[in-house]
Amino acid sequence: MKKKFLKIAGILLMLILGILIAIPFFLEAKIGDIIKSNVNNNIKGSFNFTDADLSLLRSFPNAEISIRELVLLNEAPFEGDTLFTANEVALKVGISELFKSADESIHIKRLLVDRPHLHIKIDEAGNANYDIAREGGDNAADTGQSDPFTFAMESYEITGASIIYSDLAAALQLEVLEMTHRGTGDLSLETSELETTTSALVSLAMDSTRYLNRNRIQLDALIGIDMKENKYSFLRNEAIINQLPLVFEGFVKVNDESQEVDISFKTPSSDFKNFLAVMPEAYAKNIENVKTTGNFTVEGNFEGIVDETHIPKFNIAVRSDDASFKYPDLPKSVSHIHIDTDIKNTTGIAEDTFVEIRKASFNIDEDRFNLSSVISELMGNTRVKAHLDGRMNLANISKAYPVPADLNLKGLLTADIRTAFDMASVENKKYEKTQTSGQLNVKGFEYNSGEMANPVKIDAMSMSFNPGTVHLKEMTGSTGRTDFNVNGSISNLLGFLFKEEKVQGDFVMRSDTFVLNDFMVEDAEENGSAGKGAKKGQPATSVEERIKIPAFLDCSVNAAANTVHYDNLTLKDVRGNLKIKDEKVVLSDMTSSMFDGRLTLNGEVSTKNEKPLFAMQLGMDGFKIGETFKALELFRVLAPIAGILEGKLNSAIKISGHLEDDFTPDLKTISGNVLAEVLATDIQPGRAELLTSLSSKLAFLKPEKLNLKGLKTALSFEDGTVKVKPFTITYDDIAIKVDGGHTFDQKMSYTATLDVPAKYLGKEVNDLIARIDEREVTSLTIPVAANIGGGYTNPVITTDFTSGIKDLTTKLVEIQKQKFINQGRDKATDLIGGLLADNRTKKDSISRKDSTRADIKDVLGGVLTTNTKKKDTAMADTIPAKKDPVESTARNILGGLLGKKKKDTTKTNSVN
Repeated sequence: MKKKFLKIAGILLMLILGILIAIPFFLEAKIGDIIKSNVNNNIKGSFNFTDADLSLLRSFPNAEISIRELVLLNEAPFEGDTLFTANEVALKVGISELFKSADESIHIKRLLVDRPHLHIKIDEAGNANYDIAREGGDNAADTGQSDPFTFAMESYEITGASIIYSDLAAALQLEVLEMTHRGTGDLSLETSELETTTSALVSLAMDSTRYLNRNRIQLDALIGIDMKENKYSFLRNEAIINQLPLVFEGFVKVNDESQEVDISFKTPSSDFKNFLAVMPEAYAKNIENVKTTGNFTVEGNFEGIVDETHIPKFNIAVRSDDASFKYPDLPKSVSHIHIDTDIKNTTGIAEDTFVEIRKASFNIDEDRFNLSSVISELMGNTRVKAHLDGRMNLANISKAYPVPADLNLKGLLTADIRTAFDMASVENKKYEKTQTSGQLNVKGFEYNSGEMANPVKIDAMSMSFNPGTVHLKEMTGSTGRTDFNVNGSISNLLGFLFKEEKVQGDFVMRSDTFVLNDFMVEDAEENGSAGKGAKKGQPATSVEERIKIPAFLDCSVNAAANTVHYDNLTLKDVRGNLKIKDEKVVLSDMTSSMFDGRLTLNGEVSTKNEKPLFAMQLGMDGFKIGETFKALELFRVLAPIAGILEGKLNSAIKISGHLEDDFTPDLKTISGNVLAEVLATDIQPGRAELLTSLSSKLAFLKPEKLNLKGLKTALSFEDGTVKVKPFTITYDDIAIKVDGGHTFDQKMSYTATLDVPAKYLGKEVNDLIARIDEREVTSLTIPVAANIGGGYTNPVITTDFTSGIKDLTTKLVEIQKQKFINQGRDKATDLIGGLLADNRTKKDSISRKDSTRADIKDVLGGVLTTNTKKKDTAMADTIPAKKDPVESTARNILGGLLGKKKKDTTKTNSVN
């Protein structure tokens, strides 16, 4: 019997385990459907998840439900926005809870939410994206169910959460990041206590002013919960903001249309270290070792109703009286600290919030700083009334307070400034409605930071403040090798300080020496190799120097500099106007002396994109060619042959493209065109393989005799290719027409067509010319084409003479023939004229008429016969018998033209 019982028990156990294993496969779909159906039927939006998992074994007798990759999307007017996402939501419930119907309350023992992201938005019209509940509930209407889905919970945990609250209407941005929150308590009871712990990084910005920036907040709270009254009481609570501890008590009661709030808080001690704890953590580290005297307290309360039109009334008092602190590793202390500040709202209307700083002052040695201010209508049209005065040796700040290591200030600052303004006037740029007056002076100021290539030194600066305008009376100083003297005015200082507007103003800048490299900025980027300043064990970086046009400038500058150094160039007497806006400089009427000539420049440079852009129009008047082509890589790639010239040129250039980080043109990207005029010049052919190769192909060509004076040409360039507009140069009485182009890597494709006079073509052609003895023959030319390819330093030149010489020979032979024919006609005309004259004197001898006609016919026949014989004889003397005269003459001419060895007679009659 015992064995039978054990066998039956074993079978039952196996059956139960089988059921526990099998049930999840049947219930997972039901759980997923229940959740999706209940949520989607009660919201205006779309809720979904990718996977639902159910386990009955891991926490038996409880079940574990896991839902992964949840997404809740909004409908209009926030269509497409994501309200909520989570990596996972996990529930632990009793197994019996799985078998309840959809209208029954489910009791949850534990809830885990992993990496949730909640983004709450309120648009300019006041619409809230979290207002997604359907009125009446579609689920009840569709299925007849009377109650929505509800649950009770014992504990919960939220890990890695982020909550973003964006109120565009109030210009408010609240971010709670890296939040971890845990709560334990039986929330199913009517009254209970919930033990909670919370930690997070909090950032708060309002009206472009950042009040908190990733400040760490910790809260340990025991909350009493009365579900019947919807009342939540703070029973035992302590919060830490940055490193400032606060204890608080009170309650929050949730009503149907509002909430009641009554909470008070204070610092648990009055130690002045509480003040240091309010400072950003990076500036207040190691405060446990700081020696302090005096006190610092924060206390306040919130009391009242919270609804659509009201906030709680509150009063927060910050007090310190004659306190001091000294960091142990710094030589000086900050003393005589007085703080008397209230932050209040006495009406419950948000716009009526104000801050009154009756006194805020401190000393470092004998230096004193004082501030008093009233900031009213903090949540509306903020109004500011303030007075600041003081005298401060800036070097003492780092001796008394742990400023960032790369911030090294020096100089003496004195200020006495009063201001009164409202933000509406600032936003609408009605600066005439603001009232600012006073003086600010700086002497011996020095600022050294990693953001600057060199320390900035201000020898003297003086500013006067007037309603609507700040006058910069003087600012003299230097950075690196650059000196500057600036004066001018700023028209929107308040807009720049409070509304993140760009600095608007007009300035005059003078400099004796201005070095562009002094404004290079080093950017470190990880690339696997050690960069500048890299230390052993640190990530490898490369350092790139870039010049960036400040984004906060919107101003015009009238600039003048005696000497400007740009890359390897030196410009003298630079004058012009600069308009700086949107990370772009527009240059107009810029002039400078350079290479013994005059430069004019108009154009723009922009550093807004990753690669700087430029577009320029340059005028060059009387530039020394040699120095220009030696110093400017651009000219060397545009016209490499010009490097052999000595003299001057005038040029007009239009060019655009990208700039390298050092502001030199990126030759692969530039395009434009050039008009150039070459003035008096000498040629140094020995510097160019091209001319040496060309003269070796044409025996009569002496490159040093080329005449480029007054040459005007044009070229265009794009995508690394230069195209030259055809132009003509002269060599003695030879015209040379040049056409073609080359690439930036000096691969040439040119044609030089030479109109060579016949006299250069050897003895045979010169003999023909001498026999013809006609003026027109001396001006005959032959076109000789030289095709130039290869590279500039290793050119490949081919020439074509044959067709041109054959054409010339044919012309000469034809002229000779025509000359003989014309000579015969002239003799016949003379003879006929004489006979006709004799005939008129013998009119009375009519009988002899017929015989005279016969005589004329005989004479003409004889003359024509004689002429033909003379013509044949002349041709026989000129052209060798039994050969093609044109072919024979052309063959002989080629030898002379190409400079081949000939007999002495050829050398005597040829022109080299």
